Amino acid sequence: MTHPSPLDIVHPFLRALEQLDYEAAMIFVANQCEYVNPPPLPTVQGPAEIRSVLEPFFAPTLRNEFKLLRQAEHGATVFVERLDRHQLADGWVELPVTGVFDVHDGKITYWRDYFDAATILSAWPSA
Repeated sequence: MTHPSPLDIVHPFLRALEQLDYEAAMIFVANQCEYVNPPPLPTVQGPAEIRSVLEPFFAPTLRNEFKLLRQAEHGATVFVERLDRHQLADGWVELPVTGVFDVHDGKITYWRDYFDAATILSAWPSA
């Protein structure tokens, strides 16, 4: 029996987020998953808290495109360099991101995104 590789878990997770399908995305997230963002954005744990950060943040998004530029897998760890593109009412916002994921037993147990928070926050609509 072949088990999915960590990349086989991360790719559909990112595709679901790209479609703003939080239900489908959270299937890939372990209950104890830690999601770390650059300050001032919060670090949260578990699918419900991850969704509570993502869903309101992406509320003004009409469409997403996550362009996967480079990726590497080493054991349980996946590195994905991406260009996240978000279509807002007044145009597209682009954000270079590198995500690091740990995957165990078919679930993401750690997710950390590296990006310049000021770049996205300065272009994002105020809540």
